[in-house]
Amino acid sequence: MRVLVLGGIRSGKSNWAETAIAASAAGAPVRYLATGPLADDDASWAQRVSVHRARRPDSWSTVETSDVATQLRSCNDKPTLVDDIGGWLTTAMDRAGAWDGGSVGADIDDLVDAVAGFAADLVLVSPEVGLTVIPETAAGRRFADALGTLNQRLAATCDRVVLVVAGQPVTVKEPS
Repeated sequence: MRVLVLGGIRSGKSNWAETAIAASAAGAPVRYLATGPLADDDASWAQRVSVHRARRPDSWSTVETSDVATQLRSCNDKPTLVDDIGGWLTTAMDRAGAWDGGSVGADIDDLVDAVAGFAADLVLVSPEVGLTVIPETAAGRRFADALGTLNQRLAATCDRVVLVVAGQPVTVKEPS
């Protein structure tokens, strides 16, 4: 089962995703792919990371990576949680120069292919876009456009899509 969990900032999407993968793993170890690097000079971000780490059971393994596709292909038989796709996209856009017009199309294709080929339970957490004002900057619009496209492609690939609003899950897509 592949599940895409969408939501806004502080919507509860990560907490919901952690509960969902734990339930589907039924006590088996879970691999947690964390895409957001820890910045030593950002106390607020460090606090967010600390809260996420504290919620994880000791039996879970954590891999901090920006190469999610390779990680999914290297171990595709272990229940896995990826948190979050927006962090992954930010890094991919940095590498590709996409903030100034470069393309992340190949990166998105690679990630979607890795998700489609994943054999174990997989939960992907991603911020939902388009629920507020259009970003003021060109770079912000590029990110929103790329994330919207990526979320649509992942949703088409996943068996289930859940939108978390104020901590409450709303099912958008059920398995066929």
